[in-house]
Amino acid sequence: MLKRVIATVLLLVGFAGLPGAALAQAGSVSDTFSGEELIDTGHEFFGSVAQGLASLVERAVSEFGLPNAYILGEEAGGAIFAGARYGEGTMYTRNQGEHPVFWQGPSIGLDVGGDGSKVMMLVYNLASTAAIYGRYPGVDGSAYVVGGLGMTVMKYHDVVLVPIRSGVGLRAGLNVGYLKFTQEPTWNPF
Repeated sequence: MLKRVIATVLLLVGFAGLPGAALAQAGSVSDTFSGEELIDTGHEFFGSVAQGLASLVERAVSEFGLPNAYILGEEAGGAIFAGARYGEGTMYTRNQGEHPVFWQGPSIGLDVGGDGSKVMMLVYNLASTAAIYGRYPGVDGSAYVVGGLGMTVMKYHDVVLVPIRSGVGLRAGLNVGYLKFTQEPTWNPF
């Protein structure tokens, strides 16, 4: 009888630990990156064009706090009043590792030209790595001929994205659109 009680208690304790273990495995993305870490990573990533990076990161940190993830990647886009943008990169988190991400999206507005960019996206309020996947609406303005660094803000539910782009190309204008994040690349911007 005592053996059955002990076995039952051990079994119940074992099952009680499963939800905690499952939650720890699914995990939340809670640890943040410091402004200094982001600036160092950005200087490494962008290279010689990163002159204004520190002020952009400081501005984002002062407005939104410290991000709990960031994405480093590349993108290309073009527009003749209506356009599209495609990109791919890696999302870095403190406690959930690195994850490949892809993004694409349409835009419409007074926007003409084409560009290619290196992108560092600061990610705020990311509850889990799966929470990145969705459509992030935003307004984007660009005016670079040789090169430049620009920042925009996009939001989907509680997740805030702050893309910082260093671009080359010939593109000028103002557009409204969204970026759709996916686990796999796709040509469909919608």
